[in-house]
Amino acid sequence: MVMNRWKSLLLTLVISNAVLWSAALLYMSRAKPKYTSDWTINVLGTASSSNINIPEIGQATSQDASAYAGISYDPRENYKAIATSEQVLNLAAKSANMNNTTFGAPKIKIVDNTTLMRFEFQGKTPAEAQKKSQAFYNTLTLQINKLRSDDIAQQNARLQVGIENSRQKLKAAQQKLSEYRVTSGLSANEQLSNLAINIETLRKQRAELIAQEKQSSARVLKLRQDLNLSSEQAGDAFVLQADQLFQKYLLSYNDAKSKSVILEAKFLPSHPSVINQNAEVQQAELALTNRAKILLKRPFDITSIEQFNFSDNESSGPKRAALSEKLVTTDVEKQGLKAQILGLNQQIGQLEYRLKVLSQRQSKLEDLKRDVQIAEAVFSSTIARLDMAKSSVSSAYPQIQLLSHPSLPESGTGANRNLVLLGAGFGSILLSSGLARLLQNKVQKTDYLLTDNILNGKKPQIYETSEH
Repeated sequence: MVMNRWKSLLLTLVISNAVLWSAALLYMSRAKPKYTSDWTINVLGTASSSNINIPEIGQATSQDASAYAGISYDPRENYKAIATSEQVLNLAAKSANMNNTTFGAPKIKIVDNTTLMRFEFQGKTPAEAQKKSQAFYNTLTLQINKLRSDDIAQQNARLQVGIENSRQKLKAAQQKLSEYRVTSGLSANEQLSNLAINIETLRKQRAELIAQEKQSSARVLKLRQDLNLSSEQAGDAFVLQADQLFQKYLLSYNDAKSKSVILEAKFLPSHPSVINQNAEVQQAELALTNRAKILLKRPFDITSIEQFNFSDNESSGPKRAALSEKLVTTDVEKQGLKAQILGLNQQIGQLEYRLKVLSQRQSKLEDLKRDVQIAEAVFSSTIARLDMAKSSVSSAYPQIQLLSHPSLPESGTGANRNLVLLGAGFGSILLSSGLARLLQNKVQKTDYLLTDNILNGKKPQIYETSEH
């Protein structure tokens, strides 16, 4: 029975090795070679920036960040995920007129310390491998361009919203500025400066008039001292002296007065001649004062006649009259200067108040102008950014450059003969070792049963064990 087991195990070993080696030889004889088409792309990552200066408004800056700016960010990993996506593979297979199973998937390698990506596609023929590579590259490029366009379109949409918001803010700022110009009375930027210039001109005129008024006051004071008359008295004297009837009454009064003085020197006051002459003096005095009252429109005291000194004496009369006239005219000039100074003071005060009000309004106007300038700067820079964004490259999807076109393989790669033989030999050794180990276990078990029966005084028997 033991021999039968050995024969059975040997037969199993031979059959198993025969099957193993037959399968290996059959695989080597029927395995078809595969052709690999490879190509390499460069994922560009150069950063760029643009500046646009807008005179008196501001500047706009457009900057494309480097695709490799982030420490933990590599756009090639994103492109690898895109390349292995089901959508790209399906579109590539469709463009190559193949089903998904036949088309397969590329082998992608990211070259360390570079910006390169290497792609490999296998096919049954060199032309098929190159066709797959070309279809896949075209599809990958279209997909990346689409994603890049979508990203730029989203940026442009955000900028369009920003432009509309900036336009509304600019319009509102301009409307506020226009309305405030109307209500504030500020129509030109030079208005305040012109107003300040006018005030300074009026102040200069006032200073000149004050100087002239001081000179007139000095002359009036000197004439008053020389004439021992006030300006009003000099004026009264000038009016009375110019009236012929008054001068006639004055002449009669002076004549009657002179005769009265002569008679009083000769006779006693009770003398009839003195009394009659005094009556004549009183009558002349009454006529004189009544005429003066009519001319001056106020009561006139006869005692002022001596102070007025209406004498026709060549040394005093005409000269005194001229000085009186000069006193009157100088005083009138002085009063006129005072009136002008007072008018200038009022005008300057009004202009200064207006300047103060307009200055406060000008401050608010400048704030509104600044708001308009800021709104214009934001609006212009946003438009400039939109124009520059149309030609910019999305940093999320940088440009790719084909360094080497999909190759046309010259030789294929089939089954590795040495590797197959080595695998078959190693499998044969494992199989033989396993069967030998199994046979050894069977023999040991049989010997154990025989020894046990002998020791127990039993008749030795040969037990058949199940072959299962």
